[in-house]
Amino acid sequence: MCGIVGAVAQRDVAEILLEGLRRLEYRGYDSAGLAVINNSELQRLRRVGKVKNLSDGLDEQFLAGGTGVAHTRWATHGEPSERNAHPHMSNDRIAVVHNGIIENFRELKAELASEGYSFVSETDTEVLTHLIHKFLSESDNLFAAVQKAAQTVTGAYGTAIIDQQNPDEMVVARSGSPLVIGLGIGENFVASDQLALLPVTSRFIYLEEGDVARITRKSVEIFDKNGEQVERKVNLVDAKADSADKGEYRHYMMKEIYEQPTCVRQTLEGRLSAAGVEAGIFGNGFEEVIPKIKHVTIVACGTSYHAGMVAKYWFEQYANVSCSVEIASEFRYRKFYVHEGSLFVSISQSGETADTLAALRLAQEQGYLSSLTICNVQGSSLVRESDFNFMTRAGTEIGVASTKAFTTQLVSLLILVLALGKQKGLTAENEKEICGALMQLPGKIEQALLANKEIEDLAEEFADKHHALFLGRGDQYPIAMEGALKLKEISYIHAEAYAAGELKHGPIALIDAEMPVIVVAPNNELLEKLHSNVEEVRARGSILYVFADNDAKFQSDETQRVINVVPTEDIIAPIVYTIPLQLLSYHVAVIKGTDVDQPRNLAKSVTVE
Repeated sequence: MCGIVGAVAQRDVAEILLEGLRRLEYRGYDSAGLAVINNSELQRLRRVGKVKNLSDGLDEQFLAGGTGVAHTRWATHGEPSERNAHPHMSNDRIAVVHNGIIENFRELKAELASEGYSFVSETDTEVLTHLIHKFLSESDNLFAAVQKAAQTVTGAYGTAIIDQQNPDEMVVARSGSPLVIGLGIGENFVASDQLALLPVTSRFIYLEEGDVARITRKSVEIFDKNGEQVERKVNLVDAKADSADKGEYRHYMMKEIYEQPTCVRQTLEGRLSAAGVEAGIFGNGFEEVIPKIKHVTIVACGTSYHAGMVAKYWFEQYANVSCSVEIASEFRYRKFYVHEGSLFVSISQSGETADTLAALRLAQEQGYLSSLTICNVQGSSLVRESDFNFMTRAGTEIGVASTKAFTTQLVSLLILVLALGKQKGLTAENEKEICGALMQLPGKIEQALLANKEIEDLAEEFADKHHALFLGRGDQYPIAMEGALKLKEISYIHAEAYAAGELKHGPIALIDAEMPVIVVAPNNELLEKLHSNVEEVRARGSILYVFADNDAKFQSDETQRVINVVPTEDIIAPIVYTIPLQLLSYHVAVIKGTDVDQPRNLAKSVTVE
């Protein structure tokens, strides 16, 4: 899986493909490659590692031609190597790039091998490539061959194919893995993410499940899963082509951490006022659904799951609605109970997370009252397939470790809590307090960022650590989980989080002088209980790092480092306390010399199971 770019044009497209790969590199980066057709000759270049290695190779061996495909890979089948890199070719005639997983590739591989096809890679994509070539040999029609292959394979795919004998067209197909067509003038493009194509077009068509399309310089023909030709909406994307620029920052992650005050303002703009939540912000008809809602089911993965866990506290305390939070990859494979009047809420930065999307489709068959997605990408699959949507407006997030997407998801969920609470017993006074706190939130985040230098200095103490423990209580427990996730994602330090009250029920056995313990300690009703938990840790010789405001009564000494956090209203404290944990993970990763924006083994948008 990871990044796909393709083009059909009169001009040489290698540099366009390469720039598209650079913009998608955050999605996967163990190898990269491209193939173009030049005077009916199919030429290919592949390199292990980052896109820069491919760029260097292109400087030495430029590939000219107006039709081409390119790919950045995050390995699912086979180790990172040049022979496993995309594009894959069959008999020097076709080149294929592919995101997703072909689940029946073993059976197909055995069948194709018996028919004389030889395999040089360990990938499922090479199986798809030879299968298309087999059908192409029977019909000499690339589009028909791809359609037949799509009916033969099981699994997920977003794929683009070019044929040396038909140099003026490209065929693409989508099932479970996103593809978008970019429309130009006398040229057309395809990519797995519109970000790749923003330098060359602002007009896009999002392919639907089961679509197969034939693309030439002057035309785009799309056929649905039933083989019927269809028209898909053309979307104009108002986005800056330089959104992938790091600017003055060393890493995208730090840039995105510092963008959070602006992003939160964008999330709130036009949706919230001192009087409360504006009407219609979740889509036409949502206000009519609210009175029927008796339960909220939140389904998400990773960081988005942590956002849902925080929201559970909010829904039950302020909206008087019961709430369950599910990991999407678990939810979709178990028998679950659908509560009467249950709103299904999916959360995803990309809107293409495979497990979350599959969970939504399953939920739509199970009698949920309605579905709503909280998402950052307009036009994504979750947005298109949900009944209602709420866009976080975080802007493009390049760093694999999510920061601004997480905080804007929390803000979005709190707005949803307000919308439900207004009709389910939330007092006018509480509504006013929450609205006021949200309006102050960008400023609170700016104040929290002022601790950056202190946290950078503190991070030096983690340079030789291999494990860390994060503690929180109440709605800060999911924030501790998020802090632990960030640290292990980008610094490769093993980190775990616990509800502080659970410490004595097992995890306290891990604590010694080599185990740093990070505590999030806002001044709330659970503070005294948390003080007791902290003393249990101090008694066992660990060094504590406590993030707390001045009124929380923690003092720095030889066993405890206290980092002051701006005094914050309880309702928005989870969002504010996220900021120092993001900064801590960032600075520890920099000190340890890891690849902050592109940590090993991870990809930004997980479009496979």
